[in-house]
Amino acid sequence: MRTTGRAAVLGSPITHSLSPFLHRAAYQAMGLTGWTYEARECDEAGLPAMLDAEDWAGLSLTMPLKRAVLPLLDTVSDLAVAVGGANTVVFAGGARHGDNTDVHGIEQALAEAGIPAPGSALVLGGGATAASALAALRGLGTGAATLVVRDPARAGETIEVAERLGMALAVETFDKLDALLDVDLVVSTLPGGAADAFAGQAARVPALFDVVYAPWPTRLAAAVRAAGGKVVGGFPMLLHQAVRQVELMTGRTDVPVAAMRAAGEAEILRRATRTG
Repeated sequence: MRTTGRAAVLGSPITHSLSPFLHRAAYQAMGLTGWTYEARECDEAGLPAMLDAEDWAGLSLTMPLKRAVLPLLDTVSDLAVAVGGANTVVFAGGARHGDNTDVHGIEQALAEAGIPAPGSALVLGGGATAASALAALRGLGTGAATLVVRDPARAGETIEVAERLGMALAVETFDKLDALLDVDLVVSTLPGGAADAFAGQAARVPALFDVVYAPWPTRLAAAVRAAGGKVVGGFPMLLHQAVRQVELMTGRTDVPVAAMRAAGEAEILRRATRTG
C-alpha cells in the first residue's frame, strides 16, 4: 500500500467532474494525508503526454479517453477488454494497468436500489456507458438485451461488445420504442434532457436506471417513479465506481462509502443551489 500518491481525473470537458470530491473525501476519512487528487483537462491528443507527465499513482478517465487509452497501456483487465474501454489506470512497478470500474458501479447501484437481476432489459443509447451497462447486465445473468439508438450504423462498437460478452443483442431505433417497453428494466445512457421526449411512453416500465445525476430527477425518472416503478439515478453508479477506483489505486479495501456519498451529495446540492 502506498502512503503517498498523486491521482487525477482526466477528460474534456472536466470542470463538472464530481470525482475530486469523492476521492478527496475518501483520502481524508482514510487518513491518507500524502495523497492528492485533482481534475485535469485532457483530450485524446494530449493523453500520451499526460500519462508520462508525472509520477502518477492512478488516473480516472472520462470522455473521450476511455477507448483512446487502451493502446497506451501495458496490461488491461479482461473486463476492460470486453467492454472496449478503461476508466481507470493504475501505475505500479513501472507499468500502466487499465481497468473498468463503471461496470461495478452499475451493478452496485442496481443492488443498492433493490432492483433484481432483470430477465429482460432495454438500453437507450449506444456509447461507452451503454457498453458498460451491457457488461453489468451480463454479469447479473441477463443473457439478452435490446439496444435502442438513433442510427444503428453508429452502434458497431457496442454491438461488438455484446458479442465479446456472449450476449444476444437486438438493435432498434427510437421510433420503435413504444413496442419495446415490456421489459423488466430500462437503462438510459442518454445525456440530460435527451430522454425527456420518451417520458410518457416509458412511465409504465417497472424499473429504470438513468445515468444522469444532475439535474435530478430527470423527466423520465420522475414519470417512472410517479407510476410506481423503481428508479435509480446516476450518482450511485458514480459513487461506487469511484469506491472501486480508490481500492485499486491505494491498495486498501476499507474505503469509506458513506463519507464519499456525503461529499458527493453535498457538492451536487451546492451546484443546484448556485444555479437554481
